[in-house]
Amino acid sequence: MMLLAEPTAESATDTSRPPRHYLPEDFLVTDWAAIEPFFQELQDRAVHTAAELERWLLDRSELEAVLSEDLAWRYIRMTCDTQDPTRSEAFQYFVNEVEPLVAPYDHALNEKMLASPHLGGLDEGRYGVFLRSMRRALEIYRVENIPLKTDISTKQQQYAATVGAMNVTLDGQELTLPQAADRLKNPDRTVRETAWRAIQQRRVQDAGPLDKLFTELVGLRHQVALNAGFANFRDYMFAALGRFDYTPQDCFDFHRAIRETVVPLIDGFDLERRQDLSLPALRPWDLDVDPSGQPPLRPFGTGEELVDRTITVFQNLDSYLGDCLRTMRQMGHLDLESRKGKAPGGYNYPLDETGVPFIFMNATSSLRDVVTMLHEGGHAVHSFLTRGLPLGADKHPPSEVAELASMSMELMSMDQWHVFFPDAEDLRRAKKTHLESVLETFPWVATIDKFQHWVYEHPAHTEAERHRCWTEIFDEFNQRTVDWQGLEAFKPYLWQKQLHLYEVPFYYIEYAMAQLGAIAVWRNYRQNPAEGLAAYKRALALGYTAPIGQIYAAAGIRFDFSTEYLRTLADFVREEMAAL
Repeated sequence: MMLLAEPTAESATDTSRPPRHYLPEDFLVTDWAAIEPFFQELQDRAVHTAAELERWLLDRSELEAVLSEDLAWRYIRMTCDTQDPTRSEAFQYFVNEVEPLVAPYDHALNEKMLASPHLGGLDEGRYGVFLRSMRRALEIYRVENIPLKTDISTKQQQYAATVGAMNVTLDGQELTLPQAADRLKNPDRTVRETAWRAIQQRRVQDAGPLDKLFTELVGLRHQVALNAGFANFRDYMFAALGRFDYTPQDCFDFHRAIRETVVPLIDGFDLERRQDLSLPALRPWDLDVDPSGQPPLRPFGTGEELVDRTITVFQNLDSYLGDCLRTMRQMGHLDLESRKGKAPGGYNYPLDETGVPFIFMNATSSLRDVVTMLHEGGHAVHSFLTRGLPLGADKHPPSEVAELASMSMELMSMDQWHVFFPDAEDLRRAKKTHLESVLETFPWVATIDKFQHWVYEHPAHTEAERHRCWTEIFDEFNQRTVDWQGLEAFKPYLWQKQLHLYEVPFYYIEYAMAQLGAIAVWRNYRQNPAEGLAAYKRALALGYTAPIGQIYAAAGIRFDFSTEYLRTLADFVREEMAAL
C-alpha cells in the first residue's frame, strides 16, 4: 500500500518558499501559453505503478499551488485598492483568460486519476477523503458551466467595488462605513442615530444596482445548477462544497433549534439593555453602545499596535502561535486599517505554495477589530499547521473545520485580553460584550442561511418578493424587542451588507456549526488549558485528511448541532458571563 510521507514539523518562522520539484524555480504565471505545457504533460504522462501515480499527483498539486497563489495575490491586491484599474484588470485577466482554460484540464486529470488501474495501490485511509471530493467534482462538472462561472466571478467583483466606494460625511469628515459604524458605540444617542441613518441612507443609494446585480447572480447560478443536473443552486452547492456530513433538512432543524434556544436569550439581553439605558424603547442605533453609558473601548490606536498586541496574546498562549504572526508581519502579509477604496470585510487568504497566508481587514480601533484579528489569526495558524501537508487539497478543509480554527481562537485567547484591556473594568466589559456576540452569531447565521435557501429554491422570485421574504426571516430571528417605527424602508435591504450572499453563496451556516464547536473547544480549554490547546492544534494539523467528525473528535469535541447540544453550550456561555 502506498502512503505519502507524513509531513515533518516546520518552524513557523520559516519564510522561504519550499523547493519546486516539477515546475522550474523561476517559473512565473504570465499567460496560458506558459502554463498549458505542464497540464498537457500531466495529461500525456504514462503512469505504470502506484508510486508513479503518487508522483504524478504531487506534481499536479505543485502546479495547482503555483496557480492558486498567483490568483491569490491578484485578488489580495485588488481588494486592497478597488479603485486601481490595473489591479482589477490583473485579477480579471486570470479569471477570464486562465481559469476557463484550466477547468477542462482539471476535469480531464480527475478522470485520468480515477480511471487509473493503480488507484487501488494508494492507501484508502490516507486518500479516502481526497478521492471522495474528486469523485464529487467529476460528477458535477459540465463544460457549459465554464463561461457561466467566469461571468459570475466578474459580477462578484462588482459587489466589492460598489461597497468599497461607499463613504459618508459626518461632521465634515469623510468616513468609510466601518469608520462611521464606530459612532454607534458613542454614548451620545444623537450621534448614534445620525451615524446609523447616514450609513443606511448611503447603502440605500446603491440598493437598486445591488438588487439588480444579485438578481443576475441568482439567474446565472441557477443555470449552473440546471446544467449539472440539479433542481436548484442550493442542491448544487451542497455537492460542490462537499457537504457529505449533513443535509438541507439538518440546516432547517438547526434554524429551529436556534429560534427556540438562543433567540429568547438575545431577547433577554435586549430587554436588559433597554432598562440599563433607561429608554422607553430600543432603536436600531442603541444596540452597540455600552449599556453602562461608558465611552467605547479603544483597545489599540494603530494597525501596528493591533499587530504587536495580538502577537503578545498569541505568544502568551503558545510560542508557535506568536511565531506565525511575526512571520506574516516580516513578510508584509498584513493589511489591517480601513481606508477609502478598500474592499469591505476581512479575510485570511491561504497562499498554497509559500504556506504563509495574508490577513486583510478594515480596522478602526474597536473591540470588534480585536476579535476580527484574533479570528483571522486563528485561520492563519491553521494555514501554518497544514503547510507541510504534501497535497494542496489537504490544506483546504471545509468551512466547518476552517471556522472552528478561527472561532476557537477568539475564545481561548480571552485569558490574555488584558494585553488589550489593562483596566479590569474594561476587560470585563470586553469579555461580556464578546460573549454576547458569540450567542448573537447564531440568530444572524440562521437568518442569512434560511434566506439563501429560500432565494435559490425560488430562483424566479421578484425583488419585491425577495424583500418581503427577507423582512419576515429577519423579524423571526432578530431584534424582536427593537422599535423600527419610521425606519421600515431600510429593513428590506439589510441583507445587502452581507458579502457572502454575493461572493461566496451558502458559505454561512458553517459559522454557527463552528461556533458551537468553538464553545466546546473553549470549555475543554477552561478545564485543562494545556491539553485543550494541544487538542486544538492536533485537529487543525489534520487539514482535510479526515472527515469532519473525526477532526472534531481530534479536538476533543462533537460535530453535533442538535437542540440539546446547543442548549448545553449556550448555558455554559451564560455561566461564564455570570462569573465576570
